[in-house]
Amino acid sequence: MMYDIEKTDEQWRSELSTEEYQVLRHAATELPYTGEYTDTKAKGVYSCRACGAELFTSSEKFDSGCGWPSFFDPKDSDAVELAEDRSYGVVQTEVRCARRGSHLGHVFDGEGVATPTDQRYCINSSSLRLASNEV
Repeated sequence: MMYDIEKTDEQWRSELSTEEYQVLRHAATELPYTGEYTDTKAKGVYSCRACGAELFTSSEKFDSGCGWPSFFDPKDSDAVELAEDRSYGVVQTEVRCARRGSHLGHVFDGEGVATPTDQRYCINSSSLRLASNEV
């Protein structure tokens, strides 16, 4: 897949922290309940930590109790791309930043969550940066 901006592995390592690099570039998952934005209630826009693309807003964020920031819909449908993920012996749907292909987390459908979409975008805090519009 070709993305807007391609970088070498060395460039990614120099621009991201170790955890950010592992999550964004190698689809690692941060430990539950440890992420910066798990319990954040601030209003604003969540962008990709690797490229700054706007991905989610606080209006779509909800407390799912799963240990990671959860959203019921991306800011724009073109902001993320979905891909089949069979890495843990089960079929899951991986969520990536559409601009650079960076791993964000996974989306789960049909869990009966009380959201308009019945979806839970379970996203790693280390893949996001919040631009708060609260003063």
